[in-house]
Amino acid sequence: MNKQPVALELFPELPPGGKQVRTRQPRMARPEAPLTAARPEAPRQGLLHQTADKAEPPAAKATAIETLAARLEAHADYRVQRRLQPRLNWPGKAAGGITRVIVLDTETTGLDQSRELIIELALLRVDIDNASGLPVGAVQVYDGLEDPGKPIPPEVVALTGIQDADVRGHKLDAKRVAELLEGVDLVIAHNAGFDRPFVEKRFAQFAELNWACSFADIDWKAQGQGSAKLESLAQAKGLFYDAHRAEMDCHALLAVLAHQLPAYGHTGLAQLLQAAQLPSYMLQATNAPFEAKDLLKARGYRWNAEQRVWATRLHSEAELTAECAWLKQNVYAQRSATVQVEKQDARARFSNRAGVLSQQQL
Repeated sequence: MNKQPVALELFPELPPGGKQVRTRQPRMARPEAPLTAARPEAPRQGLLHQTADKAEPPAAKATAIETLAARLEAHADYRVQRRLQPRLNWPGKAAGGITRVIVLDTETTGLDQSRELIIELALLRVDIDNASGLPVGAVQVYDGLEDPGKPIPPEVVALTGIQDADVRGHKLDAKRVAELLEGVDLVIAHNAGFDRPFVEKRFAQFAELNWACSFADIDWKAQGQGSAKLESLAQAKGLFYDAHRAEMDCHALLAVLAHQLPAYGHTGLAQLLQAAQLPSYMLQATNAPFEAKDLLKARGYRWNAEQRVWATRLHSEAELTAECAWLKQNVYAQRSATVQVEKQDARARFSNRAGVLSQQQL
């Protein structure tokens, strides 16, 4: 006999504010002999049932799952996470000009840029419509592995899943990387201060490009986000993915940046295009009193162990002026002081190269 799937029966109408998922029927007395017309119980597979003699077609099964997810998502007591599906072709056409960008991520043998090496590099090349701040058209993808010539540390293997055998004998395709970088206006990375020195050491062409950082150039706290980690940002958009592999991290970053930022009223991509047009300023609190360290740390300054100075990055000249006034009042107690300011454009920002240095009297 034909048996119809009963997946949608698992979710009756949910009462407002309730968390009911299924209802229980009164227990019936078991008959002494099985009823020949009774339908045998279907084996359970998660929330969906399949009949014993006929599997549900994959397309119908996917539709049923999405229907269940949509019903849960519509209820105030539930949130739904969907696996990120990489998009290789974005709809629409540019209304005006475009900015050609590379979304980049690396996996490396460690954090020390002077000693460690790249083991995976991923690039997504895509055009951004300047009017909407959205990706348009095809996405070109490169993902390559490289043998670092030394064992991959266990903690890196645990984080990325990349083992020595995976990279043995592999080398990044310099010709393909150069082709993708040709004509690019901007490179975007989530924590560009980490990725840029690694790729510049491996490919000199990266040093000639403008860079933006989706971690540093967007105030995620102002967007209502409790964390600026990429996984957390994706989860806030209802997406999950297999993190810490370079290509999937790139797809996740592009998906996150294609969303509107509530505090700015435009997409994350549009915000990064704007940031790349303006200089930023690295302010060093030169000779700051030791007792001010906790105050500076709470303010967002970071300790530069090599130069032995507290420093912070500011996104405009107005921010720089306001911060100098704050330093004089709160750190230097209105005493005369001279601080160092490094003006950086998108060509030098996040690299190990210095920008334009100057001294400023407080």
